[in-house]
Amino acid sequence: MTNRTLKPEERKKIILDLLHNNDFVSGRSIMERCNVSEITVRRDLTDLENKGLLIRTHGGAVRSVAAGNLFTYDSKISRNRQNKEAICRTASSFIENNDIIFIDCGSTLSFMSKYVTKFESLTIITNSLPIVSELINFPAIKLILIGGEVINERKAIYGLFADRNISQFHAKKAFIGADGVSLEGGLTSYDENEASVTSKMAGNSEKVFLLCDSSKIEKDSFVRFAPLSAVDVVITDSEISDHYLAKYLENNINIITGKKY
Repeated sequence: MTNRTLKPEERKKIILDLLHNNDFVSGRSIMERCNVSEITVRRDLTDLENKGLLIRTHGGAVRSVAAGNLFTYDSKISRNRQNKEAICRTASSFIENNDIIFIDCGSTLSFMSKYVTKFESLTIITNSLPIVSELINFPAIKLILIGGEVINERKAIYGLFADRNISQFHAKKAFIGADGVSLEGGLTSYDENEASVTSKMAGNSEKVFLLCDSSKIEKDSFVRFAPLSAVDVVITDSEISDHYLAKYLENNINIITGKKY
């Protein structure tokens, strides 16, 4: 049980974490874990159920397919595939020969491997196992795999050692992802370990590119890890609404869209 007051996003993250490790979680256990009332728990569960992330039952909640998929690389990479490829194609136009770059482990970022093989010389520092697997046979690309704990379901490397490892490098550009981005909330993630690695990459780069499909625009997740001001360029897809595009431009956010071919 925690003694401090948790924000709604923190409570919901705890609930999803509990369901990630258990098929069922009781309302009573959530009350004790988060030190909140039954009414608050009921409200949080209703909100998560409305988002399709769990199913409420008598006395608590059970895991939904969507909640399980929230944490897996395979389920994330299959969503909005064409848009993600368009975003990465556009992002690759900012890379130059002899660049040293960070590439994050997000599902969108995994498509970067298709568009970096054209360069004559490139150094890529990454915690993404799929990126390394795709590029390991290209001699023009020097790969540096961040050390740390391998998370199988995310096909990536996280943890304290990974954070320290990243801090030893300096890159010209970082290409990062996020589970949500908004003008008010900044960059957010479902996972604190993933958020920490991404934050370290951004902090050790001269220029930061955020790659996210339009479904994540003006959406907030549970862990806030950077303000939007930490990003130099936001690259999204052409399906972003005119309203959001205008709103970001009005707030001096350098946002561009990648087009499908």
